[in-house]
Amino acid sequence: MKQGLMTAMSSVSQQLLLLLFCYYSAAARAEAVCAEQPATPSSSSGPTVPLNHRYGPCSPAPSTVEPTMAELLRADQLRAKYVRRKFSGTDGLQPLDLTVPADLGLALGTLHAAECTQLGNKGNGCSNSTCQYVIEYTNQPNNTGTYGSDTLMLSSSDTVENFQFGCRQDEAEVEDSMDGLMGLGGDVQSLVSQTEATYGKAYSYCLPPTNATSGFLTLGGPNDTSGFLSTPMIRWEQVPTFHGVLLQDIVVNGTQLNIPPSAFAAGSLVSSGAYITRLPPAAYTALKTAFKASMTQYKTMPARSILDTCFDFTGLELDSITVPDVALVFDGGAVGNPDRSGVVIGNCLAFAASTNPSGIPSVIGNVQQRTLEVLLNVGQSVVGFRPGAC
Repeated sequence: MKQGLMTAMSSVSQQLLLLLFCYYSAAARAEAVCAEQPATPSSSSGPTVPLNHRYGPCSPAPSTVEPTMAELLRADQLRAKYVRRKFSGTDGLQPLDLTVPADLGLALGTLHAAECTQLGNKGNGCSNSTCQYVIEYTNQPNNTGTYGSDTLMLSSSDTVENFQFGCRQDEAEVEDSMDGLMGLGGDVQSLVSQTEATYGKAYSYCLPPTNATSGFLTLGGPNDTSGFLSTPMIRWEQVPTFHGVLLQDIVVNGTQLNIPPSAFAAGSLVSSGAYITRLPPAAYTALKTAFKASMTQYKTMPARSILDTCFDFTGLELDSITVPDVALVFDGGAVGNPDRSGVVIGNCLAFAASTNPSGIPSVIGNVQQRTLEVLLNVGQSVVGFRPGAC
């Protein structure tokens, strides 16, 4: 069993993290060829592995069934409800409950394997020879299995001894060719927490703009942060797996919207598992109004699920469509400028209004993070953004 896991682990830079630190994209169906657009990670003493879209040609083993826009938005709704339950304290889940697969909120890494090395009394307070876990998903059957441990090889020179993970038992539920899930949340079982002594409690990633381009994931903080725009990190004691930031305003085509600070007081989760950014209602209304005022040359279209600011681009070449610049202003003055692919998805504004009650954070989704190197330095309580990284 150990040799089998070592083999699977040693290919992590080519398959596990490529496929499973996944995000969802509504870009056109995957092109046949992986583009050679280079990703440029910031310098770090820690390992860097490629990060590819699970449905794209850059993946060594692409998943076969790509979700539709409607399915993506439906899954996103379920995730939003899950976050709301977590922060409202009404979910009633077990202590090891987790969020959705392969994102910044996932606490425990899991593998699909027929048998596992048992952790015994090392497993989260378990005293018997087997420790079971249950992971709750928002839109899939729960993941159940047994805790295990082995050596994780990130590269020929980067290994993690006694890496703890979950060994999934219900092989019938395994999707496509996925090897497992890599947890990067703030809990003690995550990869980041388990490698803290070696790389520090920091990592960064860049989500590529299309299915046919590559990004990266780097463990450890950058040697030089001069290219990053930084803002203080927010943590929530009741939900420690999440990381967040404080928005202060939004800028559209250079004009600050002057949204009241009280609208953002609950903070915003930074999530790679969430699809679109959900803003507090007052902030979204201001953004929608300013965005539509800059798009008067296009006819409006009916809403697509939760996306209610849509336009008719029929017969137009993509390059001919003029889209306003949208910038997110964070605490401390850092400004995040989403790539064009992070402003419009399909024919709609890629933002929606949050339905969370007052006091529950909104969410910054993966669409708005594309092409940015997002740095999560938990040790220094800083979130950074470096534009044009992939």
